[in-house]
Amino acid sequence: MVLWRRVVERGVTTPAGGGVQVLLGHMGGPFWSRKDDGAWSIPKGLPDAGEEPIDAARREFTEELGLPLPPGELVDLGEFRQSSRKTVTAWALELAPGDTLDVEAIVSNTFEMEWPARSGRTQSFPEVDRAAWFDLDTACRKVAGGQAAVFDLLIAAVDPG
Repeated sequence: MVLWRRVVERGVTTPAGGGVQVLLGHMGGPFWSRKDDGAWSIPKGLPDAGEEPIDAARREFTEELGLPLPPGELVDLGEFRQSSRKTVTAWALELAPGDTLDVEAIVSNTFEMEWPARSGRTQSFPEVDRAAWFDLDTACRKVAGGQAAVFDLLIAAVDPG
């Protein structure tokens, strides 16, 4: 799910490609804790058995950020392939002007893993440890391999000219 907003400067909405910010989550856990570039992601995940991909996108947004998906029309962005060769189906949602999403309020679901490695101890970590808004140039640098392609799909959908 690509949650995005238009940047308004001095009362003027800038053109879509140059005035768009997207919401990204920083991947949690010890592997990602000291990484920045390449360690962020759009909220995404696999559908459960029998679950429609669009419903999975809504669920994953809530699970990863602990916040409900804001109201609005979801725009089908189509598919893109990550560097891991996984194909991701993505939707976009524009945060309505005047709406806010408090990135300080995120509370992600957690996962368990053996940590430290080969210690026999299991620890719990948040799937997403923080979230932030980024302009598209910065977001392309911050996201994990292959995800930057979704931003081209976003711009094509919101600024077809």
